[in-house]
Amino acid sequence: MRFSDCRKLFLAHVLALTASIVTFAAVRAQDAQPSESIQLVLNKAKVLQLPANASTVVVGNPAVADVTIVRRTKYMVLTGKGFGETNLIALDSQGRSVGESVIRVSASTNSMIVQRGMERETWDCTPRCQPTFSLGDSGKYASENAGQMQSRNSSVGGATQRPAGAGF
Repeated sequence: MRFSDCRKLFLAHVLALTASIVTFAAVRAQDAQPSESIQLVLNKAKVLQLPANASTVVVGNPAVADVTIVRRTKYMVLTGKGFGETNLIALDSQGRSVGESVIRVSASTNSMIVQRGMERETWDCTPRCQPTFSLGDSGKYASENAGQMQSRNSSVGGATQRPAGAGF
């Protein structure tokens, strides 16, 4: 066998080995990627169907999103708790992963942020702009609005509360 033939054979083997390594790495990277992305809005909930055979659901960072399983159904409720990204993993009864998703929590598109020097305020504009509070608002603004909302909710809740078992 001539030197040029050996060299061609060697290059062909190197090329085939490189292609195998790249393919293996791509398959492994694809396996590691979550199957879907779930978009949430801060302080909003979304009902989703659980993956088949899921018995446990884990959220990577509960400060970003929270999950509640609806009992005796195949549904879960995801709620955006903080801005950012986390993941959700569904496990079967043996602890094996049966699904994984990325959760991204963002601000509402109907909100307006007002910056006054170092003080920040959030307004919800659906359909008219009303004060609300969100992560990143100044402490004074957030506590004033939280107090007003709590006062309103307790006065409304007091009028509609019913004793346990009273029915509708």
